[in-house]
Amino acid sequence: MQTRSTPRTATLRLIPRGIWMLGFVSLFMDISSEMIHSLLPMFLVTTLGASAMMVGLIEGVAEATTPIVKIFSGALSDYLGNRKWLAVIGYGMGALSKPLFALAPTAGIVLGARVADRIGKGVRGAPRDALVADITPPHLRGAAYGLRQALDTVGAFLGPLLAVGLMLLWANNFRLVFWVAVIPGLAAVALLVFGVREPARQADVKRVNPLKFDTLKQLSRSYWWVVFIGAMFTLARFSEAFLVLRAMQGGVPVALVPLVMVAMNLVYSASAYPFGKLADSMSHTRLLAAGLIVLIAADGVLAHGNQWPVVILGVALWGLHMGLTQGLFATMVAHAAPPDLKGTAFGFFNLMSGLATLVASLVAGGLWDRFGAATTFYAGAVFCVLTLCALAIGTTWKRSAAR
Repeated sequence: MQTRSTPRTATLRLIPRGIWMLGFVSLFMDISSEMIHSLLPMFLVTTLGASAMMVGLIEGVAEATTPIVKIFSGALSDYLGNRKWLAVIGYGMGALSKPLFALAPTAGIVLGARVADRIGKGVRGAPRDALVADITPPHLRGAAYGLRQALDTVGAFLGPLLAVGLMLLWANNFRLVFWVAVIPGLAAVALLVFGVREPARQADVKRVNPLKFDTLKQLSRSYWWVVFIGAMFTLARFSEAFLVLRAMQGGVPVALVPLVMVAMNLVYSASAYPFGKLADSMSHTRLLAAGLIVLIAADGVLAHGNQWPVVILGVALWGLHMGLTQGLFATMVAHAAPPDLKGTAFGFFNLMSGLATLVASLVAGGLWDRFGAATTFYAGAVFCVLTLCALAIGTTWKRSAAR
């Protein structure tokens, strides 16, 4: 008797093996990173005596470093015609930065470790995202980006779970947990080296500097519109470190606070692939608007109270908005960019988003220290409304221009 695959199963079978491998590479690296990041705000505040403003500064500077590097790594991958080995270098830097967190005696050293880790992310990010586009047929790109993001986010909730277990086992020994985080980071590098093949490229293609003005003119208005909306969106969504700080205010034992990141990433992981697949057949503008509305709801819940059930609801909504939007933005960039400039296109997109993250995290930290947590989340909701307005105006303008 012959059985028929469901549409979802059929789509998963069509996604190339290299995308699955890249997803598992991301999974292992995210286990490594989130074991540290889910504990880092508490480590900074309780062990190193840092303020919320310092937490915001560290997160903002670190996250802004990534996209600056992505411009050059993305452009270099376009120029060299090689994406995999740049990604290997980036993942290697991320893995080798992990011991610095375990050794850090001051917040300044933590800042240095976060910057080193984010430089590695910057080196690998744009080439990897462009590699996904190179490997995947255009009609499956939404599903491919959603799948890679879903596997990435599985690691993002397994990491905090491991952190919780080890903190309970080792009596809140932050530094020992940070040492364990080195192992999955090295596993990610090994899997990328031996498990992913880059598509062959034509040997006679003339190399062109992707950062030349004449070359950048090939990037369309549609692409720059995606960049603008992405930056606006990022202003509305500051660092997840503030979700951890919010959970700390609920009186939960320190070892259990990383569960807030587990809740967020569990929802994120479960929703990333379905919404990524939906992006192949549904209006991107509508999906973005839905993501903003969900983020407004998350901000409202988190501003309302710091009790544990309220915080869990808020971070679950936060994870849902991430699942709605993060793979979607990658799909939009891949569709709007020329084939030979995809690395550069992802680099510029991530630069603007990273600078917006820096601003958003600094503002969030300042508001938190001066006015309290509720004001921080209310401000995030206001930025969401402004982004919705910009999205509506831009959509109306594009429709008028098309007539």
